[in-house]
Amino acid sequence: MILRRFIVVVAVFNLYGQLGRREAEWMTAGADAQRSHWIPADARISRQSLAKPGFQFLWKVKLATQPAGLTPSMPPVLIDRYIGYRGFRSLAFLAGASDRIFGIDTDLARVEWQQQVPSGAGGCLSVPGIARETSAAYPPSEAVGGGLGGRASPARSDVSPPGQGAVTVPAAMARISALANAPAPQRAFRPRLPAVIHLVTGDGKLHSLYISNGMESGTPLDFVPPNTGTQGLIVLARVAYAATGNCGGAPSGIWSLDLDSKEASHWQPAAGAIAGSAGPAFGPDDTLYAATSAGQLVSLAARGLNILNTYATGGAAFTSSPVVFPYKGRTLVAAASSDKKIHLIDTASFSGTANPVYGGQGFAPTALAAWQDLDGVRWILAADGSPRGAIAAWRVIDRNDAMTVEPGWRSAEMLNPQTPAIISGVVFALSGGNQSSPAVLYALDGLTGRKLWESGQSITSFVQTGGVSGEAGQVYLETYDGTLYAFGYPMEH
Repeated sequence: MILRRFIVVVAVFNLYGQLGRREAEWMTAGADAQRSHWIPADARISRQSLAKPGFQFLWKVKLATQPAGLTPSMPPVLIDRYIGYRGFRSLAFLAGASDRIFGIDTDLARVEWQQQVPSGAGGCLSVPGIARETSAAYPPSEAVGGGLGGRASPARSDVSPPGQGAVTVPAAMARISALANAPAPQRAFRPRLPAVIHLVTGDGKLHSLYISNGMESGTPLDFVPPNTGTQGLIVLARVAYAATGNCGGAPSGIWSLDLDSKEASHWQPAAGAIAGSAGPAFGPDDTLYAATSAGQLVSLAARGLNILNTYATGGAAFTSSPVVFPYKGRTLVAAASSDKKIHLIDTASFSGTANPVYGGQGFAPTALAAWQDLDGVRWILAADGSPRGAIAAWRVIDRNDAMTVEPGWRSAEMLNPQTPAIISGVVFALSGGNQSSPAVLYALDGLTGRKLWESGQSITSFVQTGGVSGEAGQVYLETYDGTLYAFGYPMEH
């Protein structure tokens, strides 16, 4: 009986690891559907661990790709502990120029597979956006521990009653039983196996590739017009969404495609183009939010992309994609505008505040990051691309029932800073550099901006546009010369 229960526990743990653990993962541009650039909890990365030796440069892999002008690069999409025919794997997926897609084994620092995806088109200098299917639900809070995702208290060595096995078995079985018998949440995310990644190529087609080998899982689907500079690909509940820019004469807008029914929808702003680099953001109820260069932020229905509400800046253009987050029982949307303001919109009333923030002459972030510390304080971060650029952080506060932001901290100067990533309270900030000055990666204390670690001279090229992604104790970035870098804590093999 004990052996049978042990087998059940192992099986459920394996299934849970494959189909969706407690930890958030970097699934799409900005990590999640809210475009928060935030991984709330990590077993090895923390403000405390980064203050000690151990975090380091791990490896770099030169990919078989050639730069094409100042081609933008996107942080790799990640999967940890993927169960395939070769056992557990941790993989990173990223795209090079000319629609070449790579799967990288991040444990062994080697190219697992690469595929040349035929696009039959050229023109806009864009890299295929890659996404794994994800959920519109908020990422799990880092304040939550225990369960199947980790141990919230030290292990005990007590002896259990006769015939009951170790004291940990009944507790584990109770959690498993509760998990199995709990009602499924509405629109629960249940990935379909075998797992795939999705991407859009220059000809506007949506491809789905097997995670295990990079082979096409089916016929590519018509999705967006060719040569449109697609951004922010995301797949939710078997529906793909992406934003397009004014490139090649094609219209800017938001596009959706149901992967099962092949039903397509398109929303085009009455004026201006879709703003930002991360594409549309989603609230936990699947409502889609998009900002435009004409100074409007709109909410759209996920099915059909019908417009629901509109917020206007009064003239200034939005420069960033929206970011969505919960705050004191509300759902808020934040976006930056060209007049050096961060707008906070309450989605219930679709009214908001325009908050002047410190910024240099070039303050025009294309994406924002948002996270919450263990004291419940909500933070918004942005890369200030001014000549004396930096990462800036603000706290969200409720002042007389009006949402606003107050200055938190500002980092030391950075050259061409990119949108930061936050992992367990640590801000990973990338000074992108330029053709004569290589990039530098920094780890900053998310509460104070104090430098905890830096990469020094480990990186030998620059990052024109892009950033970092990370999870499971490591972070990754791709440089202009097509090299993937990994930093973090070494894995034991």
